Amino acid sequence: MRYCRSPFAHERRTTREVVVGDPARGGVIIGGDHPVVVQSMLTCDTMDTSECVQQTLDLAKVGCELVRITAPTVKDAANLKNIVAELRAKSCLVPIVADIHFKPEAAMEAAKWVEKVRVNPGNYADSKKFLVKEYTDAQYAAELVRIEEKFAPLAKLCQELGRAMRIGTNHGSLSDRIMNRYGDTPLGMVESALEFANIARKLDFHNFVFSMKASNPKVMIECYRLLVARLEELGPDWNYPIHLGVTEAGEGEDGRIKSAIGIGSLLCDGLGDTIRVSLTEDSPHEIPVCRDLLEQVPFLTVAADERRLTSPKSEIQNPKSKMDPGALASMASWPFDPFAYQRRPTPEVELMDGVKCGGEQTIRAVVTRGTWDKVAPKIRPRDDVKPEAVYEDLNVFEIDPAADFKVNCETQLVTVKDGVALPAIPAFRLLAAKLKRLGLNNPILLKDCLQFPETPLEPRIALLRAAVVIGSLLADGIGDAILVRGESGGGQSLRLAYNILQAVGSRSFKTDYVACPSCGRTLFNLQTVTARIKARTSHLKGVKIAIMGCIVNGPGEMADADFGYVGGAPGKINLYVGKSPVKFNIPEAEAVDRLVDLIREHGKWVEPELREVSSVPERV
Repeated sequence: MRYCRSPFAHERRTTREVVVGDPARGGVIIGGDHPVVVQSMLTCDTMDTSECVQQTLDLAKVGCELVRITAPTVKDAANLKNIVAELRAKSCLVPIVADIHFKPEAAMEAAKWVEKVRVNPGNYADSKKFLVKEYTDAQYAAELVRIEEKFAPLAKLCQELGRAMRIGTNHGSLSDRIMNRYGDTPLGMVESALEFANIARKLDFHNFVFSMKASNPKVMIECYRLLVARLEELGPDWNYPIHLGVTEAGEGEDGRIKSAIGIGSLLCDGLGDTIRVSLTEDSPHEIPVCRDLLEQVPFLTVAADERRLTSPKSEIQNPKSKMDPGALASMASWPFDPFAYQRRPTPEVELMDGVKCGGEQTIRAVVTRGTWDKVAPKIRPRDDVKPEAVYEDLNVFEIDPAADFKVNCETQLVTVKDGVALPAIPAFRLLAAKLKRLGLNNPILLKDCLQFPETPLEPRIALLRAAVVIGSLLADGIGDAILVRGESGGGQSLRLAYNILQAVGSRSFKTDYVACPSCGRTLFNLQTVTARIKARTSHLKGVKIAIMGCIVNGPGEMADADFGYVGGAPGKINLYVGKSPVKFNIPEAEAVDRLVDLIREHGKWVEPELREVSSVPERV
């Protein structure tokens, strides 16, 4: 079972076309040979027609090609008629997507007015009560009949009106029925989506895309890989397009890194036909990140001497390479399990000054001599962000994985040689695969780049490229130490390395936040509240806090957070420990204090140290 033809060379997955609106009048086509479509979502109340229109115009101005609007009730769904009418009167033709949770009747109303409807199988036909129940096969089959009765009318209506659909499951918001049979797993997410797809196909409705979103990039990658592998098994006519996204990625550098790891990794493997970067920021900020991320794909998938001198968009859709994926795949067995994360086993080796990597050691942050000279004098003994080895001082064997090589022993640290003919991701995968074929488990030092541009990369581009390359490989289980060189700033490159390790779940050096990007369901100002919570809790190393605007993105989608701050009603906040609500209807003015009290009650609070701000800067 494979999710792509080869892990060593890029080849875009072939999909059918899904039509959203009339392409001759501003609609878009997702999939086929068409460019990857970028999209975003409004943050305002759906009943505020003028604000919805203005936010849509703002998104269209920066190049957003699909705009999603939440429709939590039938009343909200009915107002989509007014929003769309005003947009068209203003000559804005961008297709509108209705986001539906819980209420099939709202979906039926929304489908009358918009070009696409998104449904979440986890809560569309089921009320989530976190019940534990064993289902017999007969009971499970009866549940599927019930779901079909709820969902089939929408599929029929979309078919009649020429609407598109996204069948989008989210990690943590699966139905009780799926949870009891499959658990909160990638398999559960895939099976939940396939149940709805089977109903649509029975009605000969095929104008839909899939999504498998999670706030953890590693989980998100596994889910999409498993989905595509299952679709391949089901047959060639299951070639539906894929929407990519890391949900609740957060804000600033952290949100961009998480999104780049999840979305970028899959794009580099040829998956993805439409994307959204979900940031806890104003929606127009998401579109440039989408564009920047897409433009990096040819640089990360095609060797420098083979890259065509054409526009980035055309390269993304039709990258050419002299490397045959089938031939490369036969060079060695796959070096990782794509559907279940497992860190590649290696022996421990010493880097320098008693610092070890490999084995059960944490992933280490290596820097160049130039960075060490700039940063080391400013590092204090108790700083969490600090260089742990100097690249030029390491006993590291540099290898061209496309050529034959020999390694004397597996306690030798290895890396890919600069200037090789392969892009970084396939080069390191091939190195791991060849070591496996040789029966060796040498620890591997990852690099974010193997070629250096003539002029330094802009910081935002260096961030995305490093996150995609290193994050993707760490999500594969490959890598024991990392080296970021594409970012020219010494302190920034070190901080970026640590932020990538945190985002992919390989290391925790600061508080981890899961924050939804806001929408019309949100019951408080997410950006303001997120800033307020961070100001009080950013020193809590190893603690994960979820900040959710409403109950839809609440107990389920918080996934593995330690504590949750969730909008329960206008002006009221519910607090969670894990997925369990423990305090209800707290006035918003008191809620951050009560969150701190809750963290203290559970033994996770420490007082912040009064010391100077770290000299290693964090870029936003």
